[in-house]
Amino acid sequence: MDSKPDNPYAGLERIFHEPIRMAIMSALLGAPDGLAFNQLRDLCDTTDGNLSRHLKALEDAGAVHIRKTFVGKRPRTTIQMSRHGRERFRQYLDALEAVLQEAAARIEEVEQTDSHKRAPLGGRLAEE
Repeated sequence: MDSKPDNPYAGLERIFHEPIRMAIMSALLGAPDGLAFNQLRDLCDTTDGNLSRHLKALEDAGAVHIRKTFVGKRPRTTIQMSRHGRERFRQYLDALEAVLQEAAARIEEVEQTDSHKRAPLGGRLAEE
């Protein structure tokens, strides 16, 4: 993508753009001390394997820290957002907001200037 400062798409980092990764990062924003793996899995409504795969990608990108400990004899995995991850995710959210606002403005513009036209149906522009 073009990296011009006026291009809102340039800030849409692919690492956060996956729906599960967005859910992970959003959940972790509200948990400064981190979340247990099972809590995060349930909040994101995903499977253990899917969550593990996405956490590995986020950890490799430096967005989260994964801490493995034992509580008694039971293993416990805690996931915490890194400072770097928080900053990058905030920048991603700002870029996403700009993209969505631009899209909404385009929709409004089209509806005002071409109010007599509908969206294409079956590949053709339908007139009212």
